[in-house]
Amino acid sequence: MNILLVEDETRVADFIRRGLKAEGHNVEHSPDGETALDLMRAYSFDVVILDLMLPGISGTEVCQRMRARGDTTPMLMLTALDALDERIAGLRAGADDYLPKPFDFEELLARLEALYRRAAKFSADGDVGIISHAGLRFDSKSQKFFVDGCEVELSAKERDLAVLLLGNVGRALSRERILNTVWGTQSDPMTNIVDVYIGRLRKRFGPYGGRIVTLRGSGYRLD
Repeated sequence: MNILLVEDETRVADFIRRGLKAEGHNVEHSPDGETALDLMRAYSFDVVILDLMLPGISGTEVCQRMRARGDTTPMLMLTALDALDERIAGLRAGADDYLPKPFDFEELLARLEALYRRAAKFSADGDVGIISHAGLRFDSKSQKFFVDGCEVELSAKERDLAVLLLGNVGRALSRERILNTVWGTQSDPMTNIVDVYIGRLRKRFGPYGGRIVTLRGSGYRLD
């Protein structure tokens, strides 16, 4: 999973981040709500862990702003043990689940996995089967990819990479995120396989190949 952790307590953030990375997940950390909102505008996350008590704007307000702009990323809110009213407010603001502090890491992991599975199932059930951008189109039911209406043959990994790009138009995708999503967590992080396959997709995309932008030292973005 690609996870955004919004937590201002350094000790707690380090504990969560180390544990999640040890499980093979990618973790981006934000110490405050404003930075978190900027990150969510620029990048795609599978799950957000959001502390309720943050400097500046509260976790509840962060959640409200996310939902108001149509961001449906699953959200797990971390709360103080006795903050019942705040937990209720957080859920009503759009949080999907909450976990009181102090918590067991295994429970945190289980709740994140449950949110991720639920979101994936909802997406699959509600998907009309078409992902498209400009002249690019992927039919998830037939597993066919089209450029300007003409079918283009893709290998399994090319297809997975194309779908990842199409599902995150305008958002930066790190090489680590691409490697983790398309090839799995056991892949060698030093491999250049991502760059090789991006080169292949630029050719497969035909006149739209130039829309795959290289972010030097970071990753790629489909404009």
